[in-house]
Amino acid sequence: MTEHAQDKMSAALGSVWASAALTLIKLVAGLLTGSLGLLSEAAHSLLDLGAAGLTYLAVRVSDQPADERHPYGHGKIESISALAETMLLFVTSLFIVREAVLRLMSGTVEVETTWYAVAVVLLSIAIDLWRSRALMKVAKATRSQALEADALHFSSDILSSAVVLVGLGCVAAGFPKGDAIAAIGVALFVLHVGYRMGKRTVDVLIDSAPEGIASQVSEIAARVPGVVSIDRVRARPAGATTHVEVLIRVARTLPLANVQDVCDAVAAAIDDRIAGADAFVKAEPLALDDESIVDTIHVIAQRRRVQVHAIAIDTVEGRRHVSFDVEVDEQMNIFDAHEVASGLEQAVRDELGDDVQVETHIDPRRTSELTGTPLAPDDFERLAREVLDCAEAVTHVREAHGVHIRHADIGLHISLHCLFDPALPVWVAHHATELVEQRIRERIAGVGRVVVHAEPWEQTAATAPGPVAG
Repeated sequence: MTEHAQDKMSAALGSVWASAALTLIKLVAGLLTGSLGLLSEAAHSLLDLGAAGLTYLAVRVSDQPADERHPYGHGKIESISALAETMLLFVTSLFIVREAVLRLMSGTVEVETTWYAVAVVLLSIAIDLWRSRALMKVAKATRSQALEADALHFSSDILSSAVVLVGLGCVAAGFPKGDAIAAIGVALFVLHVGYRMGKRTVDVLIDSAPEGIASQVSEIAARVPGVVSIDRVRARPAGATTHVEVLIRVARTLPLANVQDVCDAVAAAIDDRIAGADAFVKAEPLALDDESIVDTIHVIAQRRRVQVHAIAIDTVEGRRHVSFDVEVDEQMNIFDAHEVASGLEQAVRDELGDDVQVETHIDPRRTSELTGTPLAPDDFERLAREVLDCAEAVTHVREAHGVHIRHADIGLHISLHCLFDPALPVWVAHHATELVEQRIRERIAGVGRVVVHAEPWEQTAATAPGPVAG
């Protein structure tokens, strides 16, 4: 059991004992004096005793964790308890009003004002003040609606006891009808308190959103990086917890893992800024005005669960041409691979317009692990020298090093590092690596794969390794 749960149960149990003591004291004093004001107070305290018992049971159940049948927890049991208290308040108040009116009409009931009647009322006020403050303190700390309702009960008792005290004073001053009038005052006050509490309880039971929470949540979510807009905010209170559901919009180009990070950040911000909040955040993609064609193609491919690369865009005589490589499983047959590429091409045209020329290259994506074997030392030395010659003959390549060569299932696997001027644009360096690969394939027979790694010359020239066998 958590510390909050223990505090709630202790406060509720204290209210049960206090209400029981007050009920007994007021009942005895009312019967001895014949004061309807005291008897109405005894009935009110009896109501408080029943309400305190309901509150104690409610707080015990409400803090139980969520389960399969109650995925949102058991917090609303406190609202049901508060609603039951409200109904009892109305019934008791109507009964008191009826008895008071009958006494006023008959004028035959005598009321005795004694010192112990006054003492009972003063003692009641002191106990009610102590319990209302203790309950409200725990209610605010734990966001317990049941304890807050109980505190409201004890607060109402303070004022209603004061009204009874005034009624007894009127009787002592020779105005016996003052007791009945005081009882009506108590009943009207209790009806007012019951209405306020009942309205709040019904709002919780019908899932009325707490006032201002939608704008507060929207303001919090809008400050989280990656959130483009907030489409919807829903909130429903359940006991001490406010369940919040938020629908946000994020750029559709955002990777899935980043989308989840944004959702988590929004939920954490809401939970941190709003006490008792339990936020659930869902994101939907949104096409931004500044989205590039490359971004659009990536989004379309991701939507179709296809990977693409080497996207190129150019315009010829006013018509836009788009080309890219489509990755498919290496074991897929050419018919199915062509269907994948054709479907992606059509999806791009649907998004960008039919006047766009879309061209694709099918690129096999290797899913199996290659088996490699090293070359003989003499063969390696000869081929490595040829690889370095091919690389260093290409413009912009200042030096080549780190050659690896091995036999693989698809032929010779060759990798090397080429050094470039650090200020050289990436596209120029990439074009140079393509020329290096082309020269190697033209010069060396049986090449299956060539990997050319580009790196800046200044950082590695001093420590560049030579050819490495294997």
